[in-house]
Amino acid sequence: MGSEVKGRHSKAIHGGLDPEAYQGAVSVPIFQTSTFAFPSAEEGAARFAGTSPGHIYTRLGNPTVAALEACVAALEGGFGAAATATGMAAVSTVLLALLRQGDHVVGTHPLYGPSRSLLEKHLERFGISSSFVPATDGAALRAAVRPRTRLVFVETPANPTLDLVDLKAAAEIAHEAGAPLVVDNTFAGPHLQRPIEHGADVVLHSMTKSLNGHSDVVAGIVVTRGPELLATIRETARSFGTTMDPHQAWLVLRGIRSLGMRVERSQENARLLAAWLERHPAVAWVRFPGLASHPQHELAKRQMDGPGSVIAFELRGGVEAGRKLMDALRLIVLAVSLGGIESLIEHPASMTHSKVPADEQLRQGITPGLVRLAVGCEDVDDLRADLEQAFAAVGPI
Repeated sequence: MGSEVKGRHSKAIHGGLDPEAYQGAVSVPIFQTSTFAFPSAEEGAARFAGTSPGHIYTRLGNPTVAALEACVAALEGGFGAAATATGMAAVSTVLLALLRQGDHVVGTHPLYGPSRSLLEKHLERFGISSSFVPATDGAALRAAVRPRTRLVFVETPANPTLDLVDLKAAAEIAHEAGAPLVVDNTFAGPHLQRPIEHGADVVLHSMTKSLNGHSDVVAGIVVTRGPELLATIRETARSFGTTMDPHQAWLVLRGIRSLGMRVERSQENARLLAAWLERHPAVAWVRFPGLASHPQHELAKRQMDGPGSVIAFELRGGVEAGRKLMDALRLIVLAVSLGGIESLIEHPASMTHSKVPADEQLRQGITPGLVRLAVGCEDVDDLRADLEQAFAAVGPI
């Protein structure tokens, strides 16, 4: 991809593509091989020594995976990237690479449930402690920093409340402590938010979501601001075996080619539905960064290129009304995940965040009746009609 390419759509379509390197192919080929032949013993030794860039073994590097890494790094404005087998492999690789016994992590909440569990349940066994503060409270984030704080880990927009972290302020706090800022950018994705532009050092994704966009593969990636962090993270991924398969990489790269069109379509659907839901008599409240009623609407406009396509809302009838609504839907799919071309709906308190204790859910703003709607690319009139008939099925509230 030429250095003159600046547009987000162009980067998604051409990132990682070099037809001359692939006999003129305009789609990156799948290098489905476990190992690579050396032209000579001398070259094999040079590759293992790191003095030759040739490939050795797919766990250590693969041309298809490398094309995906180059594409996402360009989209995020980073130095480079390391693709991983899943989103949680991206999280675990970053934490394993950057932390050691005695270190402390400051995180924001809500945080993706398995990410928090990895910190509190698993890494704690190895002498790594963590503290969590509200995503919206910069003063609390600063106060939580300790002398042994070695990493600040945030997710914005947060899952499922859509709280926002002020990335510039979080980066300043982390850097004052001599710690990197790590940002889970899954909900927004690089088409709508690029944390490195706001001071982040490491950005990670579940590429299962909008980057792939078709609900048919699981994958993760880590993007870094500079070469030192990338080298550390790549070495850790290779050692722990969290690296990606080439066919998996090809599927994600294929999805990325339509990233901008999909994201913009689903986002516009979400804008229209959020405004409609906010006016609906059956709805108690709506949380969506694109609404003026969102407490951090102005921050969203400053650090994002759009509010995304996830809506949190609650019916006036609470948990039972929400359950009836989800069971009555005919077009919108009752399933977890987000970022696909189809619309999905779920109940965080009993599904994605069910492992979080009830009192902690409330402390994080995850109310018992909260419903998370990940809006897709269908015709918005069909989505609105499906919700309306489901509201009717719920009955009087």
